[in-house]
Amino acid sequence: MRAYTVQKGDTIRKVAVKYGIRPFDLILFNRQILNENSYIFPGEVLEIPEITKELTLRNSPFQCLCEYGPTDLDRDVKSLQENYHDYISTNFLSINTIGQSVLSHPLYSFKIGNGKKEIFYSGGWHANEWLTSKFLMTFIEELLHHYKNKKRWHGYELEKLFHEVTLYIVPLVNPDGVELVQQGIYPNHPMYKDVLTINKGAMEFDHWSSNIRGVDLNHQWPAGWEIEADESPQQPWPRHYSGTAPLTEPEARAVYEFTRSHNFSHVLAFHSQGQVIYWGYRGYEPAESKEMVERLSLVSSYVPVHTAESDGGYKDWFIQETGRPGFTIEVGVGTNPLPLSSFSEIWSNNVLLALEGLIL
Repeated sequence: MRAYTVQKGDTIRKVAVKYGIRPFDLILFNRQILNENSYIFPGEVLEIPEITKELTLRNSPFQCLCEYGPTDLDRDVKSLQENYHDYISTNFLSINTIGQSVLSHPLYSFKIGNGKKEIFYSGGWHANEWLTSKFLMTFIEELLHHYKNKKRWHGYELEKLFHEVTLYIVPLVNPDGVELVQQGIYPNHPMYKDVLTINKGAMEFDHWSSNIRGVDLNHQWPAGWEIEADESPQQPWPRHYSGTAPLTEPEARAVYEFTRSHNFSHVLAFHSQGQVIYWGYRGYEPAESKEMVERLSLVSSYVPVHTAESDGGYKDWFIQETGRPGFTIEVGVGTNPLPLSSFSEIWSNNVLLALEGLIL
């Protein structure tokens, strides 16, 4: 038996994967843990059982064994920097930060390619929709792997494509909220009292979609913001609160400034759930949006829907501000946070959509 001190961002499943054991084994030897969805907090000490025979975790890149959050993204950034140093030195790949969250997590952006046409994908907008971040990071890793090996990927010729296109991705817009959903709140957390006030004292956070200050980052945009704000909670809330004004939150401002600093031809914002693609906003969308969404639908099986009958979203603002196409992709189906087993469906139904998005 050995001891492990829980770190920031840890979950039962993450610790189990780290030590090659099952969540059940961890729970069995730590009787204070009720089940694999229980929170574990930084500084807590867990007993890790020794295994007599190495357990081989049958895991593929398209399978999800544990949650994905900001500490996992930090790890993957370091891995990509080490494995693709040559691409970074030639500026084919660059990894930067576009700002910080309320709790100072970096908001990473990835640039892939050297083409004139700029395209933007984003995910992890809502705290309980972290599978979109997992999807986008897996997409980046597989994209670079196939490009490095000069392989076509599902029929797409990546070398030629990235001479014409530059793809920008911000995979995790709301790191503080994601970490809250995955690890919960504890007394030495800097927002402990505020979060409990917003959550009315409840200690479970699966329903939380806002940022750590109780503001919905996809209700923060100056496109019908007043309409959405009038119909939503009037104070910080686990979901749907629009804030006191557009773009009050550092995460939303960072994406706003990033978008304004580029000339994106179109944008894809990944959310969950519903297996639909929203593509319009109050008639501001250009005519070509309809043909583009039909192409995305054919390669994903997701249903095109003209409007979500809501305002204040990033896609809404982009369409209204630029007159260019914008799409909200609602991956998976069920109740957020979707179960880990949903990832295979999300991957299989969205990898071609993400590739097709590069040639629209």
